[in-house]
Amino acid sequence: MISLRIGTGRSPRPGSLWRDRDFLIFWCAQTLSVAGDSFALIAVPLLVLNVTGSATQMGLLTGVAGTASVAAGVFAGVLADRFDRRRLLIACDVIRLVLFATIPVVWAFGTHIWLLYAVLPLAAAVGMVFQVTYVAAVGGLAGEGRVTEANGMLYATAAAAGVLGPTLAGVVAGRFGPTAAITINAASFALSALGVLLTRSSRYAVASAETAGPAREGRPWRELLAGAEFLFRQPVLRTLTILLSFFIFMTLGLTDIVIYRLKHDLGQSDSVVGVVLGVGAVGTMAGSMLVARVRRSLGFGPSWIGAQVVSGLAILSLGLAGSVWGVAAIMALYLACVSVAGICSMSLRQQVTPPHLLGRVTSAFWTIHFSLGPVGAAVLGWGAEHRGATTVFVVAGASCLVLALVALLTPVRQRHPERA
Repeated sequence: MISLRIGTGRSPRPGSLWRDRDFLIFWCAQTLSVAGDSFALIAVPLLVLNVTGSATQMGLLTGVAGTASVAAGVFAGVLADRFDRRRLLIACDVIRLVLFATIPVVWAFGTHIWLLYAVLPLAAAVGMVFQVTYVAAVGGLAGEGRVTEANGMLYATAAAAGVLGPTLAGVVAGRFGPTAAITINAASFALSALGVLLTRSSRYAVASAETAGPAREGRPWRELLAGAEFLFRQPVLRTLTILLSFFIFMTLGLTDIVIYRLKHDLGQSDSVVGVVLGVGAVGTMAGSMLVARVRRSLGFGPSWIGAQVVSGLAILSLGLAGSVWGVAAIMALYLACVSVAGICSMSLRQQVTPPHLLGRVTSAFWTIHFSLGPVGAAVLGWGAEHRGATTVFVVAGASCLVLALVALLTPVRQRHPERA
């Protein structure tokens, strides 16, 4: 663990993460929250598909929600750096609890697709604020020396919860309907809020108003730009931001296409969809448990680029898999690599960013990173419905391989960019 930091100095705080009460409470609460999120991950596409039968509608809804998330990302970092992060996390959870709870309540009186277009973008926007604040909070809770370990622990147990979550979501959706699964997701936000409430507020502080300097002097547009300026001054972060923007274009809607392939092409039930995505989550858990060791052994560049190569090959293979278990196994491999690359990228940002800028840098990264995602999700949905899921997987996989090759020619290939 590390102590609170003033300016950019970072001094280690002795002790194990396993003995840190605040981190353990935070860890457990977020694990339960992710388990609930996995219900919505399954239930919302199923709700749309069951009512409309359209992959285009699935992709469009994902795209609209993604657009709202990108828009919120512009301001999320300022909120995370300006306001009490603990209170902000709790507020985001409470708002999402209310938003998701409205879906089963209204749906009880009839099917209303319009409600999803109203609720999900708002929930996505609040979710972006939560995620930016969450990343900034982990930096303070764990510290630079243990941030990769902490991220790995959070991802691993979240993935473990995600193994059971999609399976149960599929069963619940198949037996009681997708709205029942969404109800469980709403309840999970209450657990997350309670967990954050039980941690000490002092663990979320990073700098006083004096040390934050001009960023606190009421210059909102300067604050908005501070994160982007830092990103683009750092060569590795700059290149990662650009490469990952194209990666998200090809992959944001991938889960929708997998669900469409299982339901439309392979004729599987909602329960089977849940099982397949649950098996896929095992890959996320495996990647999260291995990422700290992989990065120590290979360094950042080889770990990140290698994960991208295997991800591209896995997506290509999804277009060729003709069995349910083949899709499940490939999804596990794909998600393992995504977690390795994602944790490496996030940990590097946490390591090289001054604490008082971490919220804005994270916000700027995700805003730019996700900017092409909504368009990509809509395009993938349209492509699956009109050209077939196989074509979409082949094009997306080949594009990811090209991005990995481009990365070999950039500063991303460095083994230890955090030392620069």
